[in-house]
Amino acid sequence: MDSGWRQGFLEGKMLLMDKPLRWTSFDVVKKVRILTGVSKVGHAGTLDPLATGLLIVCTGKFTKRINEFMAREKEYTGTFTLGSTTPTYDLESAPEHVGDWSVIDPEAMRLAVGSFVGDIEQLPPAHSAVKVGGKKLYEMARKGLEVKREPRKVNISIFEIGLNELPVVHFRVVCTTGTYIRSLADDFGRALGCGAYLSSLQRTRIGEFSVQDAYSISSFEEELKALKWADQNS
Repeated sequence: MDSGWRQGFLEGKMLLMDKPLRWTSFDVVKKVRILTGVSKVGHAGTLDPLATGLLIVCTGKFTKRINEFMAREKEYTGTFTLGSTTPTYDLESAPEHVGDWSVIDPEAMRLAVGSFVGDIEQLPPAHSAVKVGGKKLYEMARKGLEVKREPRKVNISIFEIGLNELPVVHFRVVCTTGTYIRSLADDFGRALGCGAYLSSLQRTRIGEFSVQDAYSISSFEEELKALKWADQNS
């Protein structure tokens, strides 16, 4: 029979995890599997390796609720860097100089922001896990193949920027599921004519769940140690 602390994970739990930088979302899932000894574990919405922040991880019967959690509104903060673009729209690839950001008036930047608020159509990045013809876009992009990408309808309800550290633009975005912040960075740079890429990203909220309430990997390990100790000494 499974110990009491593990039984809870087998029956089903929803965990708020703060994904570390350079970990994949599956790395977090794998770590939870190893620490809990439970094989049925999944996450509700991928974060790229260079992104940090809230990842909802479900175990046991709670994996049936993954789609429910994925559908909830998301909030992100981070930075765009003006004047360059990258093939991946972020720092997974090297920046290439495009244009002079310094000639762009800050008011023009704020006006550009307004064009991305509301219902918009967005192309997924060429380097993404979106499938076309059964194959992932990033697999074809790595082979140098160009594939027609279909735009997706998304909604951005809040898009705020801070311009006190140019060419780095600080932002906060609240959006529907399926929104690519990397694409938003690239589109924002195109609208300004100087180029831009996503230089940092944190997911701060999914629905009513906040990253402030999330476990770090180390704090989750400590929590499990405490559960095991309590179980052994009960």
